[in-house]
Amino acid sequence: MIRKFWQWLWSPSRRFSIGLIFIVGGFGGVIFWGGFNTFMEYTNTMEFCISCHEMHDNVYLEYKQTVHYSNPSGVRAICSDCHVPKPWGAKLWRKIKASNELYHKLLGTIDTPEKFNANRLAMAERVWAEMKANNSRECRNCHSFEAMHWEKQRRRSSEKMQEGIKNGETCIDCHKGVAHKRPKRERDD
Repeated sequence: MIRKFWQWLWSPSRRFSIGLIFIVGGFGGVIFWGGFNTFMEYTNTMEFCISCHEMHDNVYLEYKQTVHYSNPSGVRAICSDCHVPKPWGAKLWRKIKASNELYHKLLGTIDTPEKFNANRLAMAERVWAEMKANNSRECRNCHSFEAMHWEKQRRRSSEKMQEGIKNGETCIDCHKGVAHKRPKRERDD
């Protein structure tokens, strides 16, 4: 039975053996997968994120004024640290959802500062809802309640953080606008 399978595997189809087709297909798959992953990682770079003027001229300029850009520890969070999940499946899903952003770029929905700001609250609310739904997963890549030194924080900050933990709140419940200007809204939180 194994011999029969082996002969079938290496017997020629019209032009090529099944084994050769599998080998070429395997190499092709590895090359495709490597290229796909390389490009997906490239889309996580700061250079890629700010390559369109909508990001460069709006949120990037704000981000450069925050502690996530410049701080005493010298650790810099880039766009993908906060906006792209680390787990592969969640990352792929986020990239698919990002195609909506490209669609609106092509439509011109956000191609001027005025249009960007007109849509800013809706865009921010989508990000906040996502962060709330995943328990601020991307924040927790760098920030951990367990690693916090409560005694080194300002008294009020320490109290509010510990109160938030006790109440089951997540980072985004209190820290909206920490890396970008908080959009103006017509109603209060």
